[in-house]
Amino acid sequence: MKSLALTTAAALMASTAVIAQVETRTVTFENEGAVLSGTLYLPEDRGEGPLPTVVVTGAWTSVQEQMPANYAREMAERGFAALTFDFRGWGKSGDLPNNVRFVESPEAKTSDIKAAFEFVATLSEVDADHINGLGICASAGYMVDAVADNPLVDRLGLVAPWLHNKEIAESVYGGKEGVAGLIEISHAAQAKGGELIPAAGPEGAEGVLMPIGGYYFEVDRGAIPEYDNKWNNAGWEGWLTYHPADNAQRLDKPLAIVHSESAAIPQGVQTFLAGLAGEATAQWLEGVTQFDFYDNPEDVARAADTVANHFRNGLNG
Repeated sequence: MKSLALTTAAALMASTAVIAQVETRTVTFENEGAVLSGTLYLPEDRGEGPLPTVVVTGAWTSVQEQMPANYAREMAERGFAALTFDFRGWGKSGDLPNNVRFVESPEAKTSDIKAAFEFVATLSEVDADHINGLGICASAGYMVDAVADNPLVDRLGLVAPWLHNKEIAESVYGGKEGVAGLIEISHAAQAKGGELIPAAGPEGAEGVLMPIGGYYFEVDRGAIPEYDNKWNNAGWEGWLTYHPADNAQRLDKPLAIVHSESAAIPQGVQTFLAGLAGEATAQWLEGVTQFDFYDNPEDVARAADTVANHFRNGLNG
């Protein structure tokens, strides 16, 4: 790694965002025969020229109105255009092949992100020479894959990235036996054409992907009307055999990461950075949980400042 700056919250600058009006517009684009629904965020007072732009993607099972919308608005307040969208099989977007929905497919989501970059580059409001990617939580790995060797993309930012490999996945999902058991569930669900369970439920609930309370189950946070709150068990195999923490060597774009030791699997970030050959800056915030990164205003603003400054550095190149 050419450069790696590790700092704590005390070293982070205060938010530079000025409260600004943001304009939004519903957009659609196609990928692999499906129509994807998105939202374009623009600074209301933006002048006439094209803007540097950020494609923003969120956590697993999420829809664009959740954490992607928070960060897209932050980017627009800092002078960027920003695009959010629902992946195929989620939210308002069309289905995956064979009318399948709610499958956490790294392959499909990576393809959708690439299509989003191609789409946003055609918009008159967008400076096609300065398009960036911002991946949050699970979509961090998909975003890395979508920007690697992609001539449309300038820089990459990751916030609270979930980057696992085989070892980390086993530590999270009950060891080798636990992972094998979930893959068996995946095979059984695939044979039936899918098997849906609730994505989020109260702490301790059975038959739920995330029986943990918090963000996804609180109506004033992630449990918004637009949230599908579904998980297809057919997706376990693709998710568990996808190992983005071991895939850093292919990234050829300058990278900024914001994470915390109090958030999800920080060891995945360290593994990823250790394998990175290119340019990276990492900022570690103290005491910030994974869900804090999704919607706590102070933490979202600090993370947005970091990635916005990183993207602005690309304008000088």
